[in-house]
Amino acid sequence: MNAAEIIVNSLEKHGVEYIFGVPGGAIEPLNTALYKSMIKVIVAKHEQGAAFMADGYARVSGSIAVCCSTAGPGATNMLTGIASANGDSIPVIALTGQVSTSLFGKGAIQEFAIQSFGIVSMFRQITKYSDIVINEKKAGEMIAKARRLALTGRKGPVHLNLPADIMKRDVEDSWDRCSITQAMGFDRDGVQEAARLLLHAKNPVIIAGWGTVLSQADERLLELAELMDIPVATSPKAKGILSEAHPLSLGVLGFAGSPVSREYILQRDIDVMLAVGTSFNEFVTSGWDNRLRPMQSLIQIDIDCNEIGKNYYVDVGIVGDAKTVLHELIHALLRMHKSRQAASDTRRREIQSIRERTKPKTSKKQALYSPRNVIRDLAGCLPEDTIYFVDNGNSMAWAIHYLTITRPYSFYVGLGFASMGFATAASVGAKLAAGDRPVVALVGDGAFLMNGMEVATAVNYNIPVIWVVMNNSMLGMVYHGRKLAAIPEGIPSRFKPVDFAQLATALGARGIRITKPAELTKELLDGIIADKIPTVLDVIIDPEETPPIHSRIASLEKLYT
Repeated sequence: MNAAEIIVNSLEKHGVEYIFGVPGGAIEPLNTALYKSMIKVIVAKHEQGAAFMADGYARVSGSIAVCCSTAGPGATNMLTGIASANGDSIPVIALTGQVSTSLFGKGAIQEFAIQSFGIVSMFRQITKYSDIVINEKKAGEMIAKARRLALTGRKGPVHLNLPADIMKRDVEDSWDRCSITQAMGFDRDGVQEAARLLLHAKNPVIIAGWGTVLSQADERLLELAELMDIPVATSPKAKGILSEAHPLSLGVLGFAGSPVSREYILQRDIDVMLAVGTSFNEFVTSGWDNRLRPMQSLIQIDIDCNEIGKNYYVDVGIVGDAKTVLHELIHALLRMHKSRQAASDTRRREIQSIRERTKPKTSKKQALYSPRNVIRDLAGCLPEDTIYFVDNGNSMAWAIHYLTITRPYSFYVGLGFASMGFATAASVGAKLAAGDRPVVALVGDGAFLMNGMEVATAVNYNIPVIWVVMNNSMLGMVYHGRKLAAIPEGIPSRFKPVDFAQLATALGARGIRITKPAELTKELLDGIIADKIPTVLDVIIDPEETPPIHSRIASLEKLYT
């Protein structure tokens, strides 16, 4: 086999089913190797879209995903998508083409920088590993290393740059040896101390973050919460890891979050807080609110020791995988013969009381479709197992606040890098991993305009994603943020209306325009799901209804003035 075939063979052997990318001259050796393999290639309309699709596939499948591009602009187009995967610790392998080594420094078409190593340096800033395969004998070793690094410890994207001539050279030894060993250890003393603190806590709370999702720790989280009757709030990215209908659920804490979590945590004396897989970033803390710090002890569990104590002083820090540590914490509590606390019913009643008192009202405007009502109508019409990919902007704020997620691993936002256009494309890759579960992308019109051409990709491969475009002819978060903060429109946030239903039709999908609340019905959505046709719902919403972004605006005013 040649070097390109070594790489493709290794990916195929380790279960890679799809590669998302855009072809080009510098990556033709990889193309030829893929032609001989069983891996299916999904050709995107833009390399950023290909990276987002790989990200979406990896999130839903729980396995590694691969994207590829040609040299030069193909590789640089992919940077934002890989940076997003890096921000959310998603295991993606990015393969980029490169001109032949004999042409380095001569100004070949799409050569990047004088010595052609510039693109490797750029990817090195946003990946766990970035390198160029400069010797064909190293191809097998390097793809094995890339895969191993992507999947171990704190997961994340990796990158290999592939010169065309090196990829064509034959290799005698495939070096197809790659083992993945997860570090599943934990600090036993730390676990014992955490158990002791929880055992004696009067008003404990759990904050479950994205790391809880990545480690698939939903069952352990539920078991611990019910064992000790501890209320649970989640970060925006971990929304739904504990059913938001559960009596111990406080909902999302932070940006566009639940008033229940805000009141329960910030307006009462929490003595012990257990933070699982959260770095306490700006979104979950509403700009690092000092009131979040517990009265007595903060326990933080994270697979990355760099995240422990980064934003709040930690009394007990435990480095380890969330699922493993929670499992051991439960056993430590059981060994201490601790059953459910007597105060359990009191806590549940208090949560229910706050829920009833802060229950958001339905907008009564009839002339225009209220965004909050759009979210509620979708939730009432779509199956419980629907997977939501939510784009950055106002659509994310509306969804976090008004959508109730009762099934873990059903809600995804790309908040690590907060790139617009993420969900528009990522939902395509996600659907390939989701099987029969419906995949719905909730996107604003601004985000859809950035990557909406990927609808044509879904059409080309019969991938039945449903896009719900919340159409108000503006970059809504910018517009409403400026209104709340009294900032003038120097760089305009509004634009002329776009008919996305017609655009969808032009791209080969089904386009449906929704202008009235009564038009978004269960019968309509059931029919769309049954037909299995890529569909864009162009929903005209009230442009003046303010989304629940007040905490974000307050953070901006506090932190950036």
